[in-house]
Amino acid sequence: MAFGAEELRVLRRALALALHPGPASADDIKHCHRLAESLDEATREAARLRAFLVADLARYRAALPGTVTGYLALLEEALGAGHRPTPDDLAALRALRGNPGAAVLLARCQDLAERDVRARLARGARKVPAPAVPASRARLTALPGGVAEEPDRKPKEKPAERPAPRPAAPEPAVPKRPIPTPGEVFPRRRPTPPPTAPPQHLAAG
Repeated sequence: MAFGAEELRVLRRALALALHPGPASADDIKHCHRLAESLDEATREAARLRAFLVADLARYRAALPGTVTGYLALLEEALGAGHRPTPDDLAALRALRGNPGAAVLLARCQDLAERDVRARLARGARKVPAPAVPASRARLTALPGGVAEEPDRKPKEKPAERPAPRPAAPEPAVPKRPIPTPGEVFPRRRPTPPPTAPPQHLAAG
């Protein structure tokens, strides 16, 4: 991984702030966060490339000895990308030790494997486990004025939950009015009775 001139300037400034704590400007914090994001993206890209090379390496190893040239070239490239030799790699190289390139890679892979074994034994002998590397370095806790929270800050108390509102009492039902009949809506007029005739004895007189 290579740094440009601007990235080196930011890195030197971050190291100076870590060694000599002091107030950091907003620009310093912004530049350091940007550099951390670039490093994280480069790390993720390297992991993707390594996974691709390891998968391709397995295919070439399964086709040995016909693919010895391609296998040795891929193994060397994968080691440069951070791949650690596996028992399958060591077994394949031992089978190809008659090839000068395979013999050189075998010595290199055996040395790397021994270093890994010693590192695992050293970690196992420690009483205190080694600190895990954080997945992301985007949070810069070494910079004064950074965005990380103070370690001794007490956790915020959870606010008390409000009691559930009581259900409102149901409103009294409004009595339904009876449906009017057609006779009530359209009342019919009663016919006027005809006038009664006077008695005959009164009409004769």
